[in-house]
Amino acid sequence: MNVEAERTSLAEPYSRSSRPWLTSLAVAGLVCATVATAAQGSGRFHWWAGFILIPGALIAASGGPLLARGGGRAFAGYVIACVGTLVFAVGALLMFGVMGRGWPALVVLPCLAVAGTYLWRAAHPLARGLHRAVALLALTGALVGLTLQLIRVDLIDLRTGWWGGFMMLAGAIVLGNAVELTRHRMQYRLQAITLLVGPAVVAILVGLRFLRGW
Repeated sequence: MNVEAERTSLAEPYSRSSRPWLTSLAVAGLVCATVATAAQGSGRFHWWAGFILIPGALIAASGGPLLARGGGRAFAGYVIACVGTLVFAVGALLMFGVMGRGWPALVVLPCLAVAGTYLWRAAHPLARGLHRAVALLALTGALVGLTLQLIRVDLIDLRTGWWGGFMMLAGAIVLGNAVELTRHRMQYRLQAITLLVGPAVVAILVGLRFLRGW
């Protein structure tokens, strides 16, 4: 009885550690099969893109178990999963033969990956404020990519200078984070606020210039 109980206790950790791997690989295989089937159904199937699609899915799947473990390894898993997803997206666009129209997705995905770190807050107020600004700026970049995608597929038609609005939004984000830093008492607070306010005001003014067509 003791031998059987010991074997069971040794087998359980291995089975638990293998579940995230099996789940990630199953999801990767299902997504690859779905994309390949959809590409074949559309009549634009480029089989050679599988050499990019499948490795990208495997790279993304390898980040899943690290994310499931949590702790310090979760960030490494997140980075690996994001890189794999980007490679997978390239393969999918090539497999469908729509790289010319779908390339803005390659702007959206990296920006969303950076914006997705928003919830990982640093302990120091200054580091937390800078990270929050970077994450929100990345979200603005994702909106720029989405706008480019809508333009490429002819869903919207914007006049020249539309990107000025996003420059103003970016400046407002940096300015808002500078204002938020005034609530904290810390060293070099004035210097940090000054370094944020200056570029923010310049970005808002330049964005306004592009937007108004001056």
